[in-house]
Amino acid sequence: MAGKSFVEAVALLCFLLLSSTASAQLSPTFYSKTCPNLLSIVRSAVQSVVSKEARMGASLVRLHFHDCFVNGCDGSILLDDTSSFTGEKNAAPNANSARGFNVIDTIKRAVEKACPGTVSCADLLTIAARDSVAILGGPSWNVKLGRRDSRTASQAAANSSIPPPTSSLSSLISSFRSVGLSARDMVALSGSHTIGQSRCANFRARIYNETTIDASLAQTRRRNCPSTTGRGDNNLAPLDLQTPAKFDNLYYKNLINRRGLLHSDQQLFSGGSTDSLVRSYSANPRTFSSDFAAAMIRMGDIKPLTGSRGEIRKNCRKPN
Repeated sequence: MAGKSFVEAVALLCFLLLSSTASAQLSPTFYSKTCPNLLSIVRSAVQSVVSKEARMGASLVRLHFHDCFVNGCDGSILLDDTSSFTGEKNAAPNANSARGFNVIDTIKRAVEKACPGTVSCADLLTIAARDSVAILGGPSWNVKLGRRDSRTASQAAANSSIPPPTSSLSSLISSFRSVGLSARDMVALSGSHTIGQSRCANFRARIYNETTIDASLAQTRRRNCPSTTGRGDNNLAPLDLQTPAKFDNLYYKNLINRRGLLHSDQQLFSGGSTDSLVRSYSANPRTFSSDFAAAMIRMGDIKPLTGSRGEIRKNCRKPN
């Protein structure tokens, strides 16, 4: 076991060195001369879609998260399957749930019209996630830019890299640590579940089998989520019952009251090492907002392709 731990530590160190070297080349002003209107183009498009459907904001944040956790923030989640690889869209964490691809397509077309062949799909997704949070009432931050797009994707990597909603606290901490993020980052980023919805298949076991859930919440959720697997799997419920379309800190207040919808959510407040962070974010919305923004920047730094690595896709769904 000691040997395995040493190997894992060396692997993590190599990952962090590679990631930090590449992320050092990212900058908020990367496109200031080559695409000066980039941020306003993206913001306008995200504002338009989120004003019509607030849930899309949550979907874009989730898309960015699922992109970054699989071989880095390289836009790989946006790629359709090809004859040479099976992509990430139909991996278990994404099938029937990942959405917003059409929004990124719309943004890409607008940006290509203004600045052809200049801005990567990976960067567009990163900006769109930031804008979604801000538009829904959350914090804003300076997005570092300069990522390039991958030429391939991996369904197997998506299946193994994205933490499932059944995760224990220890596995969540381990999963985030493997990409260079701390337990504090993990708890802060989990706060994105203050917006958006989840499928019945992801919380069925919690509302029928677990005792660490508020009885009234379980009863409410059972009305639209049958106990039988295969029935109503895609029925949706808000992750935050109170303000599902507002980015706030009520997610943490819910956890303290045993009202986390997903098993992995409630694990953050279950008598373990992250209870104090949940209490802090519940009581101090400014602390949560600050930590969330900082964690999003760090997540955006995960293994970016920079320099001559990767490419600038013309169409986010396929390699050039």
